[in-house]
Amino acid sequence: MNILITGGAGYIGSHTCVALLERGYDVIVADNFANSNPDVLQRIREITKRDFHSYEIDVTDAEAVERVFQLHKIDGVIHFAGLKAVGESVHKPLEYYRNNLLSTIVLADHCIKYGVRKFVFSSSATVYGDQEVPLVESMPLRGTTNPYGETKAMSERILTDAARAHPQLAVSLLRYFNPVGAHESGLIGETPRGIPNNLMPYITQVAKGKLEKLFVYGNDYPTADGTGVRDYIHVMDLAEGHVAALEHLTEGIHVYNLGTGQGTSVLQLVKTFEQVTGIKIPYEIVGRRPGDVAESYADVSKAWQELGWSAKRGIEEMCRDAWRYEQHDSLD
Repeated sequence: MNILITGGAGYIGSHTCVALLERGYDVIVADNFANSNPDVLQRIREITKRDFHSYEIDVTDAEAVERVFQLHKIDGVIHFAGLKAVGESVHKPLEYYRNNLLSTIVLADHCIKYGVRKFVFSSSATVYGDQEVPLVESMPLRGTTNPYGETKAMSERILTDAARAHPQLAVSLLRYFNPVGAHESGLIGETPRGIPNNLMPYITQVAKGKLEKLFVYGNDYPTADGTGVRDYIHVMDLAEGHVAALEHLTEGIHVYNLGTGQGTSVLQLVKTFEQVTGIKIPYEIVGRRPGDVAESYADVSKAWQELGWSAKRGIEEMCRDAWRYEQHDSLD
């Protein structure tokens, strides 16, 4: 099967390429490299010992997308491409709505036109907003706290309506939580541009001496140690979840949480990293960030029951692999 992966050079996209190639799929990557490095594609080839097609295009460009669909008989699409910084989305809302929604519309339109039957969408737990944990797929979406989250919720609605109007298009909406870690080879991983928005790359950059210290946003939450609790999931577990969703995709709209089902606090993650690496992480407690919730973790029973998928790697492996990547070469 030929699987088109948009944003395939990005953090989660690249690991999903590896998982698909190792399962015997043929992969076609579309990426404009706005948030990624083209060198990642060669590293995917090095890991998998397989070649694949890649196109430097923006998937909001309907003509460019059309050319890819004309060149290849595509059997399924996994859509990662999009702008993804929560804070930036608040300052550039129109850019986020234009890019993230238009890319989804263009891809869905071409899937329907060319008879592509499988569409897996990279959504986010942000669509739940602030609700009681654990978060369950059946919960109503009460509104997000930022434009980025809104683009995910709106893309879900667009794809749901498209699948209802065109039953031949089966859609899987994957809501995931906090991806961390890297491929065990150390060749691909998370390489944020500028100061990291996410906790793990911030920790690894402090450990490497790139940054002086970690800022912990709030220690007065109603949690065990006062710091925010999140459901961290190893990026390779997440990648394998996409493969499972693709392989089990049947007619209709399907929604799955991809997480571990376990919450880990900021300070717990820092302590685990210190234990795994032997490196002390200096940190400073500062005020809460607007929009942050105390706890966010998933009920993942549906993914296990319907996809036969569950996360296999623990916090220690996430820390170990993230640090290996940072030491190896983080494609700065």
